[in-house]
Amino acid sequence: MRYALALWLAGSLAWAQDRPPLQLTLKRAVEIATSPEGSAQVQLSGETLKQAGLRSKEARAAFLPDVESVFSYQDRTANLAAMGISLSKSPFPGFAFPTFVGPFTTMDARASVSQSVFDFSSIRKYQASKVGVLTAKSDAETTGEQVAAVVARAYLAGVRADTDVETAQANVMLSQAVLTQAQNQKNAGTGTGIEITRAKVQLANDQQHLLEAQNARRAAHLRLLRAMNLRLDTPMELTDRLQYMPVDAATLEQARQQALQQRPDYKAQQEREDNARLMASATRMERLPSLAAFGDYGSSGSGFGNSLPTRTYGISLKVPLWDGARRDARRAESESQHRAETIKSNDLKDQIELDVRLALDALSSAQDEVTVAKDGLDLAENELAQARRRYEAGVSDSLEVTDAQTRLERARDNQTAALYSYNVARIDLAQAMGTVRRTIQ
Repeated sequence: MRYALALWLAGSLAWAQDRPPLQLTLKRAVEIATSPEGSAQVQLSGETLKQAGLRSKEARAAFLPDVESVFSYQDRTANLAAMGISLSKSPFPGFAFPTFVGPFTTMDARASVSQSVFDFSSIRKYQASKVGVLTAKSDAETTGEQVAAVVARAYLAGVRADTDVETAQANVMLSQAVLTQAQNQKNAGTGTGIEITRAKVQLANDQQHLLEAQNARRAAHLRLLRAMNLRLDTPMELTDRLQYMPVDAATLEQARQQALQQRPDYKAQQEREDNARLMASATRMERLPSLAAFGDYGSSGSGFGNSLPTRTYGISLKVPLWDGARRDARRAESESQHRAETIKSNDLKDQIELDVRLALDALSSAQDEVTVAKDGLDLAENELAQARRRYEAGVSDSLEVTDAQTRLERARDNQTAALYSYNVARIDLAQAMGTVRRTIQ
Protein backbone atom coordinates (compact mmCIF):
# COMPACT_ATOMS: atom_id res chain seq x y z
CA MET A 1 0.00 0.00 0.00
CA ARG A 2 2.78 2.43 0.92
CA TYR A 3 4.65 1.52 -2.25
CA ALA A 4 1.56 2.23 -4.37
CA LEU A 5 0.98 5.55 -2.61
CA ALA A 6 4.61 6.53 -3.16
CA LEU A 7 4.29 5.71 -6.87
CA TRP A 8 1.09 7.77 -7.12
CA LEU A 9 2.70 10.77 -5.44
CA ALA A 10 5.77 10.48 -7.64
CA GLY A 11 3.57 10.30 -10.74
CA SER A 12 1.57 13.32 -9.63
CA LEU A 13 4.70 15.36 -9.03
CA ALA A 14 6.15 14.31 -12.37
CA TRP A 15 2.90 15.24 -14.11
CA ALA A 16 2.89 18.63 -12.40
CA GLN A 17 6.51 19.23 -13.39
CA ASP A 18 5.93 18.19 -17.00
CA ARG A 19 3.10 20.68 -17.43
CA PRO A 20 4.13 23.99 -19.00
CA PRO A 21 3.67 26.91 -16.60
CA LEU A 22 0.51 28.94 -16.94
CA GLN A 23 1.40 32.30 -18.49
CA LEU A 24 -0.66 34.62 -16.33
CA THR A 25 -1.30 38.32 -16.74
CA LEU A 26 -3.21 40.37 -14.20
CA LYS A 27 -6.16 40.69 -16.58
CA ARG A 28 -6.22 36.93 -17.21
CA ALA A 29 -6.04 36.17 -13.50
CA VAL A 30 -9.07 38.37 -12.82
CA GLU A 31 -10.97 36.83 -15.74
CA ILE A 32 -10.37 33.32 -14.41
CA ALA A 33 -11.42 34.24 -10.87
CA THR A 34 -14.59 36.12 -11.92
CA SER A 35 -15.79 33.53 -14.44
CA PRO A 36 -18.94 31.54 -13.52
CA GLU A 37 -16.74 28.55 -12.61
CA GLY A 38 -14.10 30.67 -10.87
CA SER A 39 -14.09 31.85 -7.28
CA ALA A 40 -16.44 30.18 -4.82
CA GLN A 41 -17.91 33.60 -3.97
CA VAL A 42 -18.78 34.18 -7.63
CA GLN A 43 -20.42 30.76 -7.88
CA LEU A 44 -22.46 31.42 -4.72
CA SER A 45 -23.60 34.81 -6.02
CA GLY A 46 -24.73 33.11 -9.23
CA GLU A 47 -26.82 30.64 -7.25
CA THR A 48 -28.28 33.51 -5.19
CA LEU A 49 -29.31 35.23 -8.42
CA LYS A 50 -31.04 32.05 -9.63
CA GLN A 51 -32.89 31.76 -6.32
CA ALA A 52 -34.09 35.38 -6.60
CA GLY A 53 -35.42 34.67 -10.09
CA LEU A 54 -37.29 31.61 -8.85
CA ARG A 55 -38.79 33.61 -5.95
CA SER A 56 -40.03 36.14 -8.49
CA LYS A 57 -41.69 33.35 -10.46
CA GLU A 58 -43.36 32.15 -7.27
CA ALA A 59 -44.73 35.65 -6.64
CA ARG A 60 -45.98 35.88 -10.23
CA ALA A 61 -47.87 32.60 -9.79
CA ALA A 62 -50.40 34.47 -7.63
CA PHE A 63 -51.80 36.04 -10.85
CA LEU A 64 -52.05 32.79 -12.81
CA PRO A 65 -54.90 30.24 -12.68
CA ASP A 66 -54.67 27.35 -10.25
CA VAL A 67 -56.02 24.25 -12.05
CA GLU A 68 -56.52 20.90 -10.33
CA SER A 69 -58.15 17.58 -11.18
CA VAL A 70 -59.55 15.14 -8.65
CA PHE A 71 -60.92 11.65 -9.02
CA SER A 72 -62.43 9.81 -6.11
CA TYR A 73 -64.15 6.40 -5.85
CA GLN A 74 -65.53 5.27 -2.50
CA ASP A 75 -67.24 2.16 -1.16
CA ARG A 76 -68.95 3.18 2.08
CA THR A 77 -71.14 2.14 4.95
CA ALA A 78 -72.64 4.65 7.37
CA ASN A 79 -74.25 4.77 10.81
CA LEU A 80 -77.12 7.23 10.46
CA ALA A 81 -77.53 7.55 14.21
CA ALA A 82 -73.91 8.74 14.49
CA MET A 83 -74.84 11.52 12.09
CA GLY A 84 -77.83 12.59 14.18
CA ILE A 85 -80.36 10.99 11.83
CA SER A 86 -83.08 9.09 13.74
CA LEU A 87 -85.80 7.38 11.70
CA SER A 88 -87.05 4.87 14.25
CA LYS A 89 -90.72 5.84 13.68
CA SER A 90 -92.04 4.83 10.28
CA PRO A 91 -95.41 5.88 8.83
CA PHE A 92 -95.65 2.48 7.20
CA PRO A 93 -96.75 -0.43 9.38
CA GLY A 94 -94.25 -3.24 9.58
CA PHE A 95 -91.49 -1.20 8.04
CA ALA A 96 -88.62 0.47 9.89
CA PHE A 97 -85.85 2.64 8.48
CA PRO A 98 -82.45 1.10 8.95
CA THR A 99 -79.93 2.74 11.26
CA PHE A 100 -76.96 1.19 9.44
CA VAL A 101 -76.84 1.69 5.64
CA GLY A 102 -74.50 0.43 2.99
CA PRO A 103 -72.37 -0.64 1.48
CA PHE A 104 -72.84 1.86 -1.38
CA THR A 105 -70.42 3.41 -3.87
CA THR A 106 -69.81 6.99 -4.97
CA MET A 107 -67.68 8.24 -7.83
CA ASP A 108 -66.62 11.78 -8.67
CA ALA A 109 -64.25 12.95 -11.42
CA ARG A 110 -63.79 16.73 -11.45
CA ALA A 111 -61.55 19.54 -12.68
CA SER A 112 -61.45 22.80 -10.74
CA VAL A 113 -59.91 26.19 -11.40
CA SER A 114 -59.44 29.27 -9.29
CA GLN A 115 -58.19 32.65 -10.43
CA SER A 116 -57.25 35.72 -8.44
CA VAL A 117 -59.03 38.67 -10.01
CA PHE A 118 -57.57 41.47 -7.93
CA ASP A 119 -55.29 41.44 -4.91
CA PHE A 120 -53.36 44.61 -4.07
CA SER A 121 -51.03 42.82 -1.67
CA SER A 122 -49.99 40.21 -4.26
CA ILE A 123 -49.26 42.96 -6.79
CA ARG A 124 -46.90 44.67 -4.36
CA LYS A 125 -45.21 41.40 -3.46
CA TYR A 126 -44.58 40.67 -7.13
CA GLN A 127 -43.10 44.14 -7.63
CA ALA A 128 -40.89 43.57 -4.60
CA SER A 129 -39.73 40.23 -6.01
CA LYS A 130 -38.65 41.88 -9.28
CA VAL A 131 -36.65 44.42 -7.31
CA GLY A 132 -35.16 41.46 -5.44
CA VAL A 133 -33.86 40.09 -8.75
CA LEU A 134 -32.21 43.44 -9.50
CA THR A 135 -30.70 43.40 -6.01
CA ALA A 136 -29.28 39.93 -6.59
CA LYS A 137 -27.74 41.10 -9.89
CA SER A 138 -26.14 44.07 -8.17
CA ASP A 139 -24.89 41.80 -5.39
CA ALA A 140 -23.35 39.54 -8.04
CA GLU A 141 -21.62 42.59 -9.55
CA THR A 142 -20.41 43.54 -6.08
CA THR A 143 -19.01 40.07 -5.56
CA GLY A 144 -17.25 40.26 -8.91
CA GLU A 145 -15.65 43.58 -7.96
CA GLN A 146 -14.57 42.25 -4.57
CA VAL A 147 -13.10 39.07 -6.03
CA ALA A 148 -11.32 41.07 -8.75
CA ALA A 149 -9.80 43.34 -6.11
CA VAL A 150 -8.68 40.40 -3.96
CA VAL A 151 -7.11 38.63 -6.95
CA ALA A 152 -5.46 41.85 -8.15
CA ARG A 153 -3.85 42.41 -4.75
CA ALA A 154 -2.75 38.76 -4.61
CA TYR A 155 -1.30 39.06 -8.11
CA LEU A 156 0.57 42.24 -7.18
CA ALA A 157 1.88 40.50 -4.07
CA GLY A 158 3.11 37.67 -6.31
CA VAL A 159 4.76 40.11 -8.70
CA ARG A 160 6.39 41.87 -5.76
CA ALA A 161 7.67 38.52 -4.52
CA ASP A 162 9.09 37.81 -8.00
CA THR A 163 10.76 41.22 -7.97
CA ASP A 164 12.17 40.58 -4.51
CA VAL A 165 13.71 37.33 -5.76
CA GLU A 166 15.19 39.10 -8.77
CA THR A 167 16.54 41.86 -6.52
CA ALA A 168 18.00 39.29 -4.12
CA GLN A 169 19.66 37.49 -7.03
CA ALA A 170 21.09 40.79 -8.27
CA ASN A 171 22.41 41.50 -4.77
CA VAL A 172 24.07 38.07 -4.66
CA MET A 173 25.72 38.68 -8.03
CA LEU A 174 26.88 42.09 -6.85
CA SER A 175 28.32 40.58 -3.65
CA GLN A 176 30.12 37.95 -5.69
CA ALA A 177 31.59 40.68 -7.91
CA VAL A 178 32.71 42.67 -4.85
CA LEU A 179 34.27 39.53 -3.37
CA THR A 180 36.13 38.89 -6.61
CA GLN A 181 37.32 42.47 -6.61
CA ALA A 182 38.55 42.15 -3.00
CA GLN A 183 40.43 38.96 -3.86
CA ASN A 184 42.03 40.66 -6.86
CA GLN A 185 43.06 43.60 -4.71
CA LYS A 186 44.66 41.28 -2.16
CA ASN A 187 46.45 39.33 -4.88
CA ALA A 188 47.78 42.63 -6.22
CA GLY A 189 49.05 43.54 -2.77
CA THR A 190 46.71 46.49 -2.28
CA GLY A 191 44.04 44.67 -0.24
CA THR A 192 43.81 42.88 3.08
CA GLY A 193 42.25 39.67 4.39
CA ILE A 194 39.62 41.55 6.42
CA GLU A 195 38.23 43.00 3.22
CA ILE A 196 37.78 39.52 1.77
CA THR A 197 36.11 38.37 5.00
CA ARG A 198 33.84 41.41 4.94
CA ALA A 199 32.82 40.64 1.34
CA LYS A 200 32.13 36.99 2.22
CA VAL A 201 29.91 38.04 5.14
CA GLN A 202 27.94 40.33 2.83
CA LEU A 203 27.61 37.50 0.29
CA ALA A 204 26.32 35.11 2.97
CA ASN A 205 23.76 37.68 4.10
CA ASP A 206 22.56 38.21 0.55
CA GLN A 207 22.27 34.47 -0.05
CA GLN A 208 20.17 34.18 3.12
CA HIS A 209 17.91 36.98 1.88
CA LEU A 210 17.59 35.16 -1.45
CA LEU A 211 16.35 31.99 0.28
CA GLU A 212 13.82 34.02 2.26
CA ALA A 213 12.61 35.78 -0.89
CA GLN A 214 12.18 32.47 -2.73
CA ASN A 215 10.12 31.04 0.12
CA ALA A 216 7.98 34.21 0.23
CA ARG A 217 7.43 33.91 -3.53
CA ARG A 218 6.14 30.34 -3.21
CA ALA A 219 3.72 31.45 -0.49
CA ALA A 220 2.50 34.40 -2.58
CA HIS A 221 1.91 32.17 -5.62
CA LEU A 222 -0.07 29.69 -3.51
CA ARG A 223 -2.27 32.48 -2.15
CA LEU A 224 -2.89 33.70 -5.69
CA LEU A 225 -3.89 30.22 -6.87
CA ARG A 226 -6.26 29.92 -3.92
CA ALA A 227 -7.83 33.30 -4.70
CA MET A 228 -8.38 32.16 -8.30
CA ASN A 229 -9.80 28.80 -7.14
CA LEU A 230 -7.19 26.86 -9.13
CA ARG A 231 -5.32 23.72 -8.11
CA LEU A 232 -2.49 24.57 -5.75
CA ASP A 233 -0.05 22.43 -7.73
CA THR A 234 -0.62 24.45 -10.93
CA PRO A 235 2.70 25.81 -12.23
CA MET A 236 2.41 29.42 -13.32
CA GLU A 237 4.50 32.36 -14.40
CA LEU A 238 3.43 35.94 -13.74
CA THR A 239 4.18 37.94 -16.87
CA ASP A 240 3.34 41.45 -15.60
CA ARG A 241 5.85 43.52 -13.66
CA LEU A 242 5.60 46.31 -11.13
CA GLN A 243 5.53 49.54 -13.08
CA TYR A 244 4.32 53.09 -12.82
CA MET A 245 1.16 53.75 -14.85
CA PRO A 246 -0.23 57.27 -14.45
CA VAL A 247 -3.85 57.63 -13.35
CA ASP A 248 -6.14 60.31 -14.72
CA ALA A 249 -6.42 63.07 -12.17
CA ALA A 250 -9.86 63.43 -10.59
CA THR A 251 -11.16 65.78 -7.94
CA LEU A 252 -12.75 64.44 -4.79
CA GLU A 253 -16.22 65.49 -5.90
CA GLN A 254 -15.81 63.87 -9.33
CA ALA A 255 -14.59 60.62 -7.80
CA ARG A 256 -17.38 60.63 -5.21
CA GLN A 257 -20.10 61.17 -7.80
CA GLN A 258 -18.64 58.47 -10.04
CA ALA A 259 -18.51 56.06 -7.11
CA LEU A 260 -22.16 56.72 -6.21
CA GLN A 261 -23.15 56.04 -9.82
CA GLN A 262 -21.01 52.96 -10.45
CA ARG A 263 -20.49 51.09 -7.21
CA PRO A 264 -22.69 47.98 -7.40
CA ASP A 265 -22.92 47.60 -3.63
CA TYR A 266 -24.56 51.05 -3.39
CA LYS A 267 -26.98 50.12 -6.18
CA ALA A 268 -27.79 46.88 -4.36
CA GLN A 269 -28.43 48.74 -1.11
CA GLN A 270 -30.76 51.21 -2.84
CA GLU A 271 -32.63 48.26 -4.37
CA ARG A 272 -32.89 46.60 -0.96
CA GLU A 273 -34.40 49.82 0.32
CA ASP A 274 -36.96 49.77 -2.54
CA ASN A 275 -37.70 46.12 -1.82
CA ALA A 276 -38.35 46.88 1.85
CA ARG A 277 -40.62 49.78 0.88
CA LEU A 278 -42.69 47.59 -1.45
CA MET A 279 -42.94 44.79 1.12
CA ALA A 280 -44.13 47.32 3.71
CA SER A 281 -46.75 48.50 1.21
CA ALA A 282 -47.77 44.90 0.50
CA THR A 283 -48.28 44.28 4.22
CA ARG A 284 -50.45 47.40 4.56
CA MET A 285 -52.55 46.33 1.57
CA GLU A 286 -53.42 43.02 3.24
CA ARG A 287 -56.22 45.01 4.91
CA LEU A 288 -57.88 45.63 1.53
CA PRO A 289 -60.52 43.27 0.06
CA SER A 290 -59.43 40.71 -2.52
CA LEU A 291 -61.54 39.24 -5.32
CA ALA A 292 -61.22 35.74 -6.77
CA ALA A 293 -63.16 33.56 -9.22
CA PHE A 294 -63.59 29.80 -8.99
CA GLY A 295 -65.30 26.98 -10.81
CA ASP A 296 -65.32 23.23 -11.28
CA TYR A 297 -66.84 20.74 -13.69
CA GLY A 298 -67.05 16.99 -13.43
CA SER A 299 -69.13 13.83 -13.36
CA SER A 300 -70.47 12.19 -10.22
CA GLY A 301 -72.65 9.21 -9.41
CA SER A 302 -72.56 5.78 -7.85
CA GLY A 303 -70.49 4.52 -10.77
CA PHE A 304 -69.43 5.28 -14.30
CA GLY A 305 -72.69 3.95 -15.70
CA ASN A 306 -75.05 6.35 -13.92
CA SER A 307 -72.81 9.40 -13.43
CA LEU A 308 -74.11 12.81 -14.45
CA PRO A 309 -72.26 16.03 -15.20
CA THR A 310 -72.24 18.61 -12.41
CA ARG A 311 -70.57 22.00 -12.10
CA THR A 312 -70.00 24.91 -9.77
CA TYR A 313 -68.78 28.45 -10.48
CA GLY A 314 -68.81 31.78 -8.75
CA ILE A 315 -66.80 34.58 -7.27
CA SER A 316 -65.58 35.22 -3.76
CA LEU A 317 -64.87 38.49 -2.06
CA LYS A 318 -62.56 38.31 0.92
CA VAL A 319 -62.77 41.18 3.40
CA PRO A 320 -60.25 40.98 6.28
CA LEU A 321 -61.80 41.94 9.62
CA TRP A 322 -59.71 40.67 12.53
CA ASP A 323 -56.77 38.31 12.78
CA GLY A 324 -55.60 38.86 16.32
CA ALA A 325 -53.49 41.92 15.35
CA ARG A 326 -51.04 39.77 13.39
CA ARG A 327 -51.29 42.08 10.35
CA ASP A 328 -50.60 45.13 12.50
CA ALA A 329 -47.49 43.47 13.91
CA ARG A 330 -46.27 42.50 10.44
CA ARG A 331 -46.95 46.03 9.15
CA ALA A 332 -44.96 47.60 11.99
CA GLU A 333 -42.14 45.10 11.44
CA SER A 334 -41.96 45.75 7.68
CA GLU A 335 -41.95 49.53 8.20
CA SER A 336 -39.12 49.10 10.70
CA GLN A 337 -37.20 47.04 8.13
CA HIS A 338 -37.70 49.82 5.58
CA ARG A 339 -36.33 52.41 8.00
CA ALA A 340 -33.37 50.12 8.73
CA GLU A 341 -32.54 49.83 5.02
CA THR A 342 -32.76 53.62 4.67
CA ILE A 343 -30.26 54.01 7.52
CA LYS A 344 -27.95 51.48 5.83
CA SER A 345 -28.14 53.39 2.54
CA ASN A 346 -27.16 56.66 4.21
CA ASP A 347 -24.36 54.96 6.12
CA LEU A 348 -23.00 53.32 2.97
CA LYS A 349 -23.07 56.67 1.18
CA ASP A 350 -20.87 58.16 3.91
CA GLN A 351 -18.59 55.10 3.81
CA ILE A 352 -18.16 55.53 0.05
CA GLU A 353 -17.00 59.10 0.53
CA LEU A 354 -14.51 57.91 3.16
CA ASP A 355 -13.23 55.14 0.86
CA VAL A 356 -12.72 57.63 -1.98
CA ARG A 357 -10.93 60.14 0.24
CA LEU A 358 -8.58 57.53 1.69
CA ALA A 359 -7.87 56.01 -1.75
CA LEU A 360 -7.06 59.40 -3.31
CA ASP A 361 -4.76 60.31 -0.42
CA ALA A 362 -3.00 56.94 -0.60
CA LEU A 363 -2.54 57.25 -4.37
CA SER A 364 -1.10 60.74 -4.08
CA SER A 365 1.30 59.62 -1.37
CA ALA A 366 2.30 56.53 -3.38
CA GLN A 367 3.08 58.70 -6.42
CA ASP A 368 5.46 60.79 -4.31
CA GLU A 369 7.06 57.63 -2.92
CA VAL A 370 7.73 56.32 -6.42
CA THR A 371 9.46 59.56 -7.40
CA VAL A 372 11.58 59.64 -4.26
CA ALA A 373 12.48 55.95 -4.55
CA LYS A 374 13.55 56.40 -8.18
CA ASP A 375 15.85 59.31 -7.25
CA GLY A 376 17.25 57.35 -4.31
CA LEU A 377 18.00 54.34 -6.52
CA ASP A 378 19.84 56.48 -9.07
CA LEU A 379 21.93 58.07 -6.32
CA ALA A 380 22.71 54.70 -4.70
CA GLU A 381 23.84 53.22 -8.02
CA ASN A 382 26.12 56.20 -8.65
CA GLU A 383 27.51 55.98 -5.12
CA LEU A 384 28.35 52.29 -5.48
CA ALA A 385 30.00 52.84 -8.86
CA GLN A 386 32.16 55.62 -7.41
CA ALA A 387 33.01 53.57 -4.29
CA ARG A 388 34.13 50.61 -6.39
CA ARG A 389 36.29 52.85 -8.59
CA ARG A 390 37.86 54.44 -5.51
CA TYR A 391 38.49 51.02 -3.97
CA GLU A 392 40.02 49.70 -7.17
CA ALA A 393 42.28 52.76 -7.36
CA GLY A 394 43.39 52.20 -3.76
CA VAL A 395 41.96 55.51 -2.55
CA SER A 396 39.57 53.84 -0.05
CA ASP A 397 39.03 50.45 1.53
CA SER A 398 36.23 47.92 1.02
CA LEU A 399 34.17 49.28 3.92
CA GLU A 400 33.09 52.17 1.75
CA VAL A 401 32.04 49.70 -0.94
CA THR A 402 30.11 47.60 1.56
CA ASP A 403 28.28 50.64 2.90
CA ALA A 404 27.37 51.76 -0.62
CA GLN A 405 26.28 48.22 -1.48
CA THR A 406 24.00 48.13 1.59
CA ARG A 407 22.43 51.47 0.63
CA LEU A 408 21.88 50.24 -2.93
CA GLU A 409 20.08 47.13 -1.67
CA ARG A 410 17.90 49.32 0.54
CA ALA A 411 17.17 51.63 -2.40
CA ARG A 412 16.14 48.66 -4.55
CA ASP A 413 13.81 47.45 -1.79
CA ASN A 414 12.40 50.96 -1.44
CA GLN A 415 11.66 51.15 -5.16
CA THR A 416 9.93 47.77 -5.12
CA ALA A 417 7.87 48.75 -2.08
CA ALA A 418 6.95 52.12 -3.63
CA LEU A 419 5.82 50.59 -6.93
CA TYR A 420 3.86 47.91 -5.07
CA SER A 421 2.15 50.52 -2.86
CA TYR A 422 1.32 52.63 -5.91
CA ASN A 423 -0.28 49.74 -7.80
CA VAL A 424 -2.21 48.65 -4.71
CA ALA A 425 -3.41 52.24 -4.29
CA ARG A 426 -4.66 52.15 -7.90
CA ILE A 427 -6.66 49.02 -7.09
CA ASP A 428 -7.98 50.59 -3.89
CA LEU A 429 -9.16 53.67 -5.77
CA ALA A 430 -10.77 51.54 -8.48
CA GLN A 431 -12.57 49.49 -5.82
CA ALA A 432 -13.72 52.65 -4.05
CA MET A 433 -15.20 53.85 -7.36
CA GLY A 434 -16.56 50.44 -8.44
CA THR A 435 -14.34 50.09 -11.54
CA VAL A 436 -11.83 47.38 -10.65
CA ARG A 437 -12.47 45.15 -13.64
CA ARG A 438 -12.51 48.07 -16.08
CA THR A 439 -9.29 49.45 -14.62
CA ILE A 440 -7.42 46.15 -15.07
CA GLN A 441 -6.46 45.91 -18.73
